[in-house]
Amino acid sequence: MKDKIAQADNVRAALLLVSRGEAPLGIVYATDAAADRQVKVVATFPEDLHPPIVYPVAVTKDSANPDAQAFLTYLRSPAARPVFEKQGFTVLNKAASSS
Repeated sequence: MKDKIAQADNVRAALLLVSRGEAPLGIVYATDAAADRQVKVVATFPEDLHPPIVYPVAVTKDSANPDAQAFLTYLRSPAARPVFEKQGFTVLNKAASSS
């Protein structure tokens, strides 16, 4: 198998190999595969075979950007939910607070 695997530096690089036809198959996140019209999902891993994939978000303690907190508030708002869902993400109901 070792000679048949093309390892990539990250998921997007693996997706690009498949999208360009340089690799017949790849293992990527469903949301990444859905973003590329050149690829077709042929199988998925059962959810019980891996820990949940979570994308945390926070404003850093030393942030000097005056819009950072407003952006975080928007990301956690009901208005952002359809944007995430349209891209294939599942929005968790309860956001963790760092306060």
